Amino acid sequence: MTGFVLGSASPARLQVLRSAGLDPMVRVSHVDEDAVAAALPAGTAPEGVVCALARAKAEAVAAALIAENADVVADCVVVGCDSMLLVDGELQGKPLTPEVALRRWAVMAGRSADLLTGHCVLRVRQAQIVAEAADCTGTTVHFAAPAAAELDAYIATGEPLQVAGAFTLDGRGGWFVDRIDGDPSSVIGIGLPLVRRLLGDVGVAVTQLWVDGAQLRADAAR
Repeated sequence: MTGFVLGSASPARLQVLRSAGLDPMVRVSHVDEDAVAAALPAGTAPEGVVCALARAKAEAVAAALIAENADVVADCVVVGCDSMLLVDGELQGKPLTPEVALRRWAVMAGRSADLLTGHCVLRVRQAQIVAEAADCTGTTVHFAAPAAAELDAYIATGEPLQVAGAFTLDGRGGWFVDRIDGDPSSVIGIGLPLVRRLLGDVGVAVTQLWVDGAQLRADAAR
């Protein structure tokens, strides 16, 4: 059976995949995102930036697995993702500090912005990368205008500090999103429709990767 490796530490991405019938191996890329973005040619489109970051993560994880001679590299797909919010033509990643999160919400509140998620799928067979597919999804997010006390309470939870755009759709941040136009799974961090297509591009049907519910429950309980 073809293995599925998620190159991300995001619990939200993992939960999306598990809910959709997959049982991914999780490996963190430890890619320096700022360095990758800085090395891109000037004028790279926002969609190109998130795809480059996703590719760098997938390649780093694949290289590490191959170097370790891990069993999975006999036949697996490695998926890397990167999400950023496009606001007024500027890409925004994780705010990391409460001050930055507050400044970003001051701009976002009551407005809409595009959440871009780059995806890269690498097919690995016999410890070699034999195919690659990458693309980006864009979903328009329409934000509410939280009261100052609500926003202070949200930022104090720490949730928005480690996520692209300083919000989540599937957590407390969902209270402050009026609606979205596009794929909700992509906003959470991994777009199922796009990943299905990219898997097909590298010769893997997503149905080959499904596992039964009992196995998923056992893995989630570990």
